[in-house]
Amino acid sequence: MRHRKPLTELATHDVINQSPPLGDISLYVSDAALRGAVEAGGGDQQHSRLAEFGEQCGTVRTREWARQANDNPPRLKSFDRYGRRLDEVVFHPAYHHLMELGLSNGISGCAWSGKPAGHLLHGAMMILMTQADAGVTCPMSMTYASIAALRATPELAGTWEPRVTAQRYDRRSIPAREKNAVTIGMAMTEKQGGSDVRSNTTRAERAGDGNYILTGHKWFCSAPMSDAFLTLAQAPDGLTCFLVPRWRPDGERNAIRLMRLKEKLGDRSNASAEIEYHGAWAQRVGEEGRGVPTIIEMVQLTRYDCALGSAGGMRAALVRALWHAAHRRAFGKALLDHPAMRAVLADLILESEAATALVLRVGAGLDQATGCDRSASNDRATVGNRSANVRATAFVRLATPVAKYWICKRQPGFVYEALECHGGAGYVEEGPMPRLFRQSPLNAIWEGSGNVSALDILRAAAREPDSVTAVLAELDTAAGRNAYYDAHLEGIKRTLGEAALPERSARGFARDLGLGLQAAALHWSASPPVFDGFCSQRLDPSRRGLLHGELVDAVDQEWLIERARRALDV
Repeated sequence: MRHRKPLTELATHDVINQSPPLGDISLYVSDAALRGAVEAGGGDQQHSRLAEFGEQCGTVRTREWARQANDNPPRLKSFDRYGRRLDEVVFHPAYHHLMELGLSNGISGCAWSGKPAGHLLHGAMMILMTQADAGVTCPMSMTYASIAALRATPELAGTWEPRVTAQRYDRRSIPAREKNAVTIGMAMTEKQGGSDVRSNTTRAERAGDGNYILTGHKWFCSAPMSDAFLTLAQAPDGLTCFLVPRWRPDGERNAIRLMRLKEKLGDRSNASAEIEYHGAWAQRVGEEGRGVPTIIEMVQLTRYDCALGSAGGMRAALVRALWHAAHRRAFGKALLDHPAMRAVLADLILESEAATALVLRVGAGLDQATGCDRSASNDRATVGNRSANVRATAFVRLATPVAKYWICKRQPGFVYEALECHGGAGYVEEGPMPRLFRQSPLNAIWEGSGNVSALDILRAAAREPDSVTAVLAELDTAAGRNAYYDAHLEGIKRTLGEAALPERSARGFARDLGLGLQAAALHWSASPPVFDGFCSQRLDPSRRGLLHGELVDAVDQEWLIERARRALDV
């Protein structure tokens, strides 16, 4: 919050040497890594749209909305004043302003418009929106990803998809058929199972009209004011995916009871609930007994969004660290001009840019993969495109959980280092860093925590040779450009040539793939100093620092910092 003409000349001292408040900033124009990845992914026609959205996300007003939405978290309203059941969540007006900002600009619908680079555009917008407020990106992400699951039942998709992709925000708690836009949530995990969704006990009984009645509980329901929820329940033929709307077709409230809202470490602007189904009306999505394969289509996209969120959270922390270090002086000069601080900041720049490059490389792969069935023609060009699309599908199958695992794992340590750049001021709640730090572990936990993601990567490598081939082909694109990279790549190939890897090696294997894919993505989208600096700093096995700032001489820190400094106009 900005105050008008605060006093700086006090009775005991003058207030000097404080970094000024961050003003309006164009989050897209000032981010060379993001612009480079968008252009490399074929999204150069989106520059003006992203520049405009980045300006909106980077205003002082938007940051004030984020502060208000987090300082005034959602609250549960179980009953109206007459004692009638509501099961609704009340949000501060700032939350609705943020939701309007993202959804009306198309963050959830742009990937499904049929235009080129839609998933890439969505990814760039998620990185920008996360810097405005990370909490509201949760319902935006699930709404975006829900299309992948809903299309398993074309009739259901035909009803819901136009409202999901409407590029509007309609906050009203009324039946979806009366709204011009909707949001979709998820309710998967249960108390006894967590990530082990096959142990779910929620029951689904056939209603006789092709629909179902659900009874059970969900330990986590994300964004409980969504218009419908994708959920899993045990049907007669096994675990099945369902869509549970907040309102029944007869216009009555569905039997979804919000038991309580979670009090969370971070993500406070967003509501998460424990819910129960008391005979809730539901529609089947996909085949009965095929719940996990159906929902995994959505999970693949929300994992993409987890990595995007972490890349955006890193960038938000980096911008604030650079701003503070440029304006705060110590021992006769700006913090930014001290060699030790420059080493830390240059290392953070490498980390942030590598995260952005990899996750948008996955976005470009998603765009190519979604064209697999465009045509049944047998002409040579179409056959070639289809083959490329199949390879892209194989690539994103493995690269997505790798990016999700590694980028999300790196975020908490990154944000801590950016917080420490502020000294004690970074630890005070009035500033932005505590909120960014509290938020930082979330993406590593959501959609499969570390071990779940690492084991998924291990299984995919063992069972899906096409995915391994596609990832190795991607890694080969940067071969011969850097000695450290080549040695790292050979190590990955030796590991893949061994017998089945034991579970205890899953995290190390995921790390090595993540580092390799980050370097290849930087070769794809970034300037040579970034690629070479990352390889020297991250891939030399004798110099993998445990802490940011243990910088090797090969990193061109002057070039990295000055480029970032000019872009931020500091």
